[in-house]
Amino acid sequence: MTYIAEALPQLPSFWGNDQVMNSQHVIEKINSRQNAWYKNLREWSQSSGVHKEKNLVWLEGDHLCEAARLKGLNFQTLIFRDDCPTVIIENWSKQADKLVQIPAFLMEGLSSLHSAPLMAAVIALPLKPLFNPQLSTVVLDQMQDPGNAGSILRSAAAFGFKQVLTTPNTVGLWTHKVVRAAMGAHFDLAIVEGVSVEQIQASPLQIVLTSSHHGNFLDELVVSYQLPSPLAWIFGHEGRGHSPQWAQSNFQAVRIRQAGGQESLNVAAAAAICLHASSIQAFKT
Repeated sequence: MTYIAEALPQLPSFWGNDQVMNSQHVIEKINSRQNAWYKNLREWSQSSGVHKEKNLVWLEGDHLCEAARLKGLNFQTLIFRDDCPTVIIENWSKQADKLVQIPAFLMEGLSSLHSAPLMAAVIALPLKPLFNPQLSTVVLDQMQDPGNAGSILRSAAAFGFKQVLTTPNTVGLWTHKVVRAAMGAHFDLAIVEGVSVEQIQASPLQIVLTSSHHGNFLDELVVSYQLPSPLAWIFGHEGRGHSPQWAQSNFQAVRIRQAGGQESLNVAAAAAICLHASSIQAFKT
């Protein structure tokens, strides 16, 4: 996959902050909330975590940064707390052209976590891949909760799915709450946002909808090897469910057996069960 290599805007000449050499890499030191670069970063990192005009994404913490590094993503800027161990900074110093060090109170101003991380990053958003109608796919249909969306991305990556689509009016999958909930799964998936229901229906993918009360039981389909492949699992809005447009095409309804008699499952829990079932059938065949 190709990634955008667009640089952050040049820092204004009036920064007036110290610069420290670290293994021949210059570390910019910022100590003021009034710094123009800091104020700009804080504005978009706190709002959504995505700078759409410049195709940039905000990552918090060493786990997400490491997941992005392992997949070869382009780091624009690395930001370290001023008490971050030197060995960590040394280990990361060659990953980005721009290194910045800030005190804990400024990192807290950037972070949406309960405690400010030792490091964070600005990375280039991957170029939007094309929808591949030959790949089994997870579709988030007008889903709104970022925690559910991130959890489903994590399950998709864990169970071998390579493509996730969203329909219009779904939460942005690169927003910081979704990215945190997915725990690095983004970097193992081709993510295509804003795909119309009609476009998915027109593809050769077999549509599978989950239902609380109708359709075949998922466990029976797995035992009899009757889950279609390639397929598109459709997971809908937390309250309204699937868009009614899906019923206008051929689809298979599937329900999850619930021995405890509950009315329904949380959409992220249901998705994990369904995607695991697909992976079991694929493994058996």
